[in-house]
Amino acid sequence: MHKNRQVIYALGGPITHLASITRPSPPPSQSTSQGFGALAPAPACGDSETVLNASPPVAPVTRARGAVMLSAKAATPITRRATDTGPASRVPSTVLRGLRQSGSLKCVFPHGSDESLQAILVNTAGGITGGDRFETTASVETGSCLTLSTQAAERAYRAQPGQRGRVDVHLKVAAGARLNWLPQETILFEGCALDRRLTIDLEAEESETPGVLLMAEPLVFGRLAMGETVRNGSFRDRIEIRRDGRPLYLDSANWHGDLQAQLDRPGVGNGARALASVVYVAPDAEARLDNLRAMLPETGGASLLADDVLVLRLLAEDSFFLRAALVPVLTFLSPQGLPRSWTL
Repeated sequence: MHKNRQVIYALGGPITHLASITRPSPPPSQSTSQGFGALAPAPACGDSETVLNASPPVAPVTRARGAVMLSAKAATPITRRATDTGPASRVPSTVLRGLRQSGSLKCVFPHGSDESLQAILVNTAGGITGGDRFETTASVETGSCLTLSTQAAERAYRAQPGQRGRVDVHLKVAAGARLNWLPQETILFEGCALDRRLTIDLEAEESETPGVLLMAEPLVFGRLAMGETVRNGSFRDRIEIRRDGRPLYLDSANWHGDLQAQLDRPGVGNGARALASVVYVAPDAEARLDNLRAMLPETGGASLLADDVLVLRLLAEDSFFLRAALVPVLTFLSPQGLPRSWTL
């Protein structure tokens, strides 16, 4: 036997979890790497070799990256035939103008109403942890209607010390357009570290047909049914809505440390484990306020920031009760109905 010492590699790196490995050394013409890495010769040490706690430098871990850019435009109106319930009519329709996507963030388009384009964001990484970066940019042109949602609840998992995940969303709504930003819940897990920013720009306040916005952001602090708690986590969130460049709605939150203890405080969550923010910007916002208030549970409230800006906040015991209260609200405020992913 050739008297050489080698480190056995697997999947591109040495085995470090074993206390020792003993194996006969092969002759020089043979290789044991089999595509997993090169042999690492060392000074001769006998007919067999013993490797103790092999620990080479650890390479940086590649984190998830993803980006989606899309735009919607109005298409030629569709003619609907006369039926027993109504005469023939021409209704507006929306189509995709452009789409670019990369990395672990994708966009799919389920079949739905011709009047509104539905776009579903899919995080193929399966969640967000420290070091991940995701960005979504969307614009809606005059005469079009876009509904943006997510395939499922987003999950913010435990992050390594010093690392944070980041999610940025930039949305633009032209005069005479409508955007429904309706992602499903974001679930915070123990040890999460996430920065999230949502920026929405509405154009042409003076237009006869101003842009319409419906925005909802549900948030869940651990899954109560699974016995999960968030005793240590960090979540920085900022929502900014501007009209013609001027701030219309600003909401910033900085959750850090024992999130469950903070939610238990009477002036914060009074024991709630889920919450949602809803903003509706439309000419009929004031007219909808009374009916909306009648739909809310005791842990919800709604008010007007302006004649056409309605703001709502919901607190709930867990995600089940949050969704039970939120779904009727969103259905009431959206003639296009909920995205199909919400009902799967």
